[in-house]
Amino acid sequence: MASILDEYEDSLSRSASLQQSRANVGIPHSGYVNARLEKETPVFNKQRIDFTPPEKINSLVVSCNQLCMSLGRDTLFRIDLGKADEPNQVELGRKDEARVYKMFLDHTGSHLVIALNTSECLYLNRSVQKVRTLSRWKGHLIESVGWNKFLGSETNTGPILVGTAQGQIYEAEISVSEGSLFSTNPDQYFRLVYSLEEEAGPTQVCCLEIERGLDGKCFIIATTRKRLFQFVGKVPEGTEQQGFGFVFGMHADHLPSFREFPASFGYSEIAFYTPKLRSSPRSFAWMMGNGVLYGTLDYGRPDSILSDERVWEYPSDVDMAANKPISIVLTQFHFLLLLPDRVKAVCTLNGQVVFQDLFLEKFGSLKRMIKDPTVGQIWIHTEKVVFRYHVQRESRDVWKMYMNINKFDLAKEYCKDRPECLDIVLAREAEHSFQNKRYLDSAKCYALTQNYFEEIALKFIEAKQEEALMEFLLKKLASLKSSEKTQTTLLTTWLTELYLNRLGALEGDTSKRNLYDETREKFCSFLSSPRNKECLFNNRASIYELLASHGDTEHMVYFSVIMQDYERVVAHHCQHDDYDEALNVLTRHRDEKLFYKFSPVLIQHIPKKVVDAWISMGTKLDARKLIPALVNYSQSGSTQQISEAIRYMEFCVCELEETEQAIHNYLLSLYALCRPDSLLSYLEQAGTNPNRIHYDLKYALRLCAEHGHHRACVHIYKVMELYEEAVDLALQVDVDLAKSCADLPEEDEELRKKLWLKIARHVVQEEKDVKKAMACLSSCNLLKIEDVLPFFPDFVTIDHFKEAICNSLEDYNRHIEELKREMEEATQSAKRIREDIQEMRNKYGSVEPQEKCAACDFPLLNRPFYLFLCGHMFHYDCLFQAVFPNLPAYKQAKLEDLQKKLGATSQPSKAHHRPKDTDATSLGKGQQSREQIKADIDDIVAAECVYCGELMIRSIDKPFIDPQKYEEERQSWL
Repeated sequence: MASILDEYEDSLSRSASLQQSRANVGIPHSGYVNARLEKETPVFNKQRIDFTPPEKINSLVVSCNQLCMSLGRDTLFRIDLGKADEPNQVELGRKDEARVYKMFLDHTGSHLVIALNTSECLYLNRSVQKVRTLSRWKGHLIESVGWNKFLGSETNTGPILVGTAQGQIYEAEISVSEGSLFSTNPDQYFRLVYSLEEEAGPTQVCCLEIERGLDGKCFIIATTRKRLFQFVGKVPEGTEQQGFGFVFGMHADHLPSFREFPASFGYSEIAFYTPKLRSSPRSFAWMMGNGVLYGTLDYGRPDSILSDERVWEYPSDVDMAANKPISIVLTQFHFLLLLPDRVKAVCTLNGQVVFQDLFLEKFGSLKRMIKDPTVGQIWIHTEKVVFRYHVQRESRDVWKMYMNINKFDLAKEYCKDRPECLDIVLAREAEHSFQNKRYLDSAKCYALTQNYFEEIALKFIEAKQEEALMEFLLKKLASLKSSEKTQTTLLTTWLTELYLNRLGALEGDTSKRNLYDETREKFCSFLSSPRNKECLFNNRASIYELLASHGDTEHMVYFSVIMQDYERVVAHHCQHDDYDEALNVLTRHRDEKLFYKFSPVLIQHIPKKVVDAWISMGTKLDARKLIPALVNYSQSGSTQQISEAIRYMEFCVCELEETEQAIHNYLLSLYALCRPDSLLSYLEQAGTNPNRIHYDLKYALRLCAEHGHHRACVHIYKVMELYEEAVDLALQVDVDLAKSCADLPEEDEELRKKLWLKIARHVVQEEKDVKKAMACLSSCNLLKIEDVLPFFPDFVTIDHFKEAICNSLEDYNRHIEELKREMEEATQSAKRIREDIQEMRNKYGSVEPQEKCAACDFPLLNRPFYLFLCGHMFHYDCLFQAVFPNLPAYKQAKLEDLQKKLGATSQPSKAHHRPKDTDATSLGKGQQSREQIKADIDDIVAAECVYCGELMIRSIDKPFIDPQKYEEERQSWL
């Protein structure tokens, strides 16, 4: 078979030559340079390991970057590939003629099982140097081991499966006890769980694999020479550590599902591909007599995880007698077959041999090929040499294989970073869809290719596929750059014409109403697309002509809105006296600028509808800009016209909570002109706080005064805190209103009294009502009878004031009696205080010699001390240390100043006693005596007991550790 890589290189070379020829004759091409400047690195890159074994290599295993190699009869080499210069050699310690038959290394690279040809087994852990014997395994020739990837660790394998040459499957567990005093057997148990047979009887268990599916299902794959068995069972929760007996027990009465092929060459081998570390395998390849069974693994299936199975026959040069395959390894897109003298790589997509590597005879015959599942490297060894393959960019040419089998999505996935290949795939997919009459899919793909635009467009026109042509043009338009203005204009205009033609054809057909609505929505989306906005705006005259030629008024209005050009539509309706339609356009498109422009015209003809439209716009309209229209409209003075203006102004004030002064002032003017009853209620609702009132107080006062609304003027005076003016004006309207105004200055009694005197003078002089004047006295407690008497005329008899005068005298008597009682109480209180002071001067306490300080617990009498009435005793310095931190800052400063003064004052000599007058003179004028300073210090320090006074109460919420010193204290404890 010809190498598919060579085929790819030839095709690419032909493509490069074709592009060069196009460039020579001036034909435009895709713009891709499809030439390889240097030879690409092979997918499978072989490297010989610089290692010369001292003895023949019997067996080699690799896992998790750990390589184990059996040399000769009794030597084992272990190499950590991350530290390849530090190999480790272990002696098996066998004195007999036993040789290594097979070795098995788990997925962590920690557990190594060594099967001997004498039906014995040895075990070696990565962390130890001594080989241990698996005594329970003795008597069985081990062919395969199924490792537990879910429960295994570096010290314990968990339950594993072991296959023998006699067809038996055993369950076992190996554990390494660390730090134990006595050595224990590593094999925990070894029990039979199942026996495999073929038609001729028991046969060797070639391979074992354990996988876990969904919902706790366990899948076990076991292979013999001709059969592939599957054991499926759901492991109960919490019983994972108990092993796989439950799974095999389900098949005790009947055979599990298996695949069988007639041919055999005495053994078989299965390989798996895992996409990433610690995930489940996604595909498998089983090397058996008939060929290689390849398929994917679907863990969601109930009984079998094998899916999409197919058998690839061996290449024709493989001789089943003398040149039969030895090992198989599976990668993402290939499986590699190891023959005695070469390696062949077969693509799993088409079964073709894409790589072949022949080994020289001097290396000897090839023994085995294995793959490190964690790193992905492939290892091959003979008895003398070790080789390693690196898999590099395996998916580089997979796109073409997928394209040839019409799996275009996968082909695009694997060439998305290679635009020249992606263009080929898209062109093939588009042509395939066109041939299968899937024209829309074809148009979408063609739009992404670099093929000739005219050729593709003519192709759809000849096929009379207008919808596909529109799809192609839309996709092509979306891919154009902003600098390609000519192409954008051409496609935009062409698409507009196609949309209008299609809408015209569908509009009259009632059976295609849904298709018409769908096309109309697409056309509207096309017109409103932000990407096309600039092009449509620059060519809007042409678009208007197209819309007008088709008589499509609806889309012309829609297009006008998008272009912010629907002003012409509203103006057109107004010119033709179709004011309702003009308002409908404004309401539908809700453009506030047009409302401001056309409202003066519309409100003259349909005022109620216009106000309704304004209200529906809500906060989107600025009411200040509508006031000119309302003023022009209401100048005629009609009640109906003013009512509409008031309705909108009330909506702005009450619903929208407008705070603009112009709006409130205009509403006030309308109220004053037409609705005086609503004027006062509006003013009262606005409140009396000048900072929260939105109308102009001076303007409102002038407006109300001009229209004679006195009560409203009184309210405004109250808001302006002009209480005298409010009372004067209120007296012209209602005395009770004046009284309510007189009580407002609550904090200014003098002003309140003055206002009430005004009311009293008015009642006496203007209304000449003595009883009413007396009622004023009872309404205000600030007025006395003597304040009101000057207002009365001389002829008024005292009978009118007798009761008021008597009440006033009684009030004075009651006040005098209260003062006398308070004086007596103060005298008694002072007397009791003097007695308490005298008693405290004579109080004393006794101190015993053994008494100790309550703070430091040292004897009290060896230093100056204080004795409190509560019984607590403190040294002077102990009390000072306890009190000082809790004093206010100003007392702390005063106490420090007193201590400095005390230190500066010299102690008088005991030998020479000066008279008191001499001491006073020596201190100097203005200086305190030493005794006085001590007394001041005592007043601060010993004002109260530190344990029983207010100081202790104030310290309840004080933290034990100062927050500023908390971090320092915490560090000291670490």
